[in-house]
Amino acid sequence: MNPTHVLLYRYAIPFTEAITVKGHRQLEREGIILALKTTEEDHTAYGEIAPLPGLHQESLESAEEQLVEVLSKHEIIDHRILHDGLFPSVRTGLEMAMINLDAAVSGKAPVFSEREEPPSQHVPVNAMLFGDTRQVIQRAENYFNTGYRTFKLKISAGNSDSAIRSIEALHNIFGTTIELRLDANQSFSLDEALYLSGEIPQGIIAYIEEPLTNAEEIGEFHAKTAIRSALDETLWQKRELLDQIPARALSALILKPNRLGGISVTLELARWAKTHNLLTVFSSAFESGISLSFYSWMAASTSSEPAACGLDTYRYLKDDLLETHFRTDNGVLDAYNIYLEGVTVNKRDLKLTSLWTL
Repeated sequence: MNPTHVLLYRYAIPFTEAITVKGHRQLEREGIILALKTTEEDHTAYGEIAPLPGLHQESLESAEEQLVEVLSKHEIIDHRILHDGLFPSVRTGLEMAMINLDAAVSGKAPVFSEREEPPSQHVPVNAMLFGDTRQVIQRAENYFNTGYRTFKLKISAGNSDSAIRSIEALHNIFGTTIELRLDANQSFSLDEALYLSGEIPQGIIAYIEEPLTNAEEIGEFHAKTAIRSALDETLWQKRELLDQIPARALSALILKPNRLGGISVTLELARWAKTHNLLTVFSSAFESGISLSFYSWMAASTSSEPAACGLDTYRYLKDDLLETHFRTDNGVLDAYNIYLEGVTVNKRDLKLTSLWTL
């Protein structure tokens, strides 16, 4: 069933504290909500288009211009035949809305995998840690007491000594009761990363996300340290490196659909990861519960034992766009029910910007 009407909304949700991404300091999260409506049976389905300054090349304004162009040409018919050249955030929102509409019409949750096993009921979530050692430990203890068992510590070449102290403190307090991941955001040279790895106990790190400024050296880093890496930015900066970096040097792919280029591209990468025995870690770019609930169902549907995902970013937004706010329960997502709740949007904080008849 094809949509007969499209509504575009704008939203702006304040962050709980200022967020800085690649030098862009932001006080609120802005985005576009795309609503597809059918006259027959009165279905409505939503998708989110939310480029993040500092992460995306497209601005919210340019994304909206492209979306309007797509709508003016009546190109919303099938998410499998969207034309090339769409911005990653635009393709993600369009695909999300159309997949959600198909699900609403069929009365069944989307199917993202051809495997015979049913989707996982639960998806664990990792908690993000940052700050000085005291702040890191305080946050970790609070998260641990609420059920979290996977932690991601933000590190950089400029704070190696502080990172080493935090890693040692986390290990001393929690031992093997937690999984510890590091996220370096491509900030280390090979020599700097080798220094860091030489200062921490062996075997206590699950992986380092994007350890090196030069991702081509990840294979050498693994050969010298036995520490595996996870790819995030490299997946859209230099995707060809997937075929050049030895799979044994990798542990996971970090999948941000709205930066990678859409839902279908993300699912292709998830299949690639499974073929190479890598974890798939679904992640978000501070999006609303509309996207987070969709990504949680993707994670549950593509693995019988999903890796802890980076969908805890809702904590940094003061509000949500869902009637029932996106949330975790003891560090775990009830994926199916979360997806069902994610299709019911509270339009109180949405500003209607345009209405289209197809």
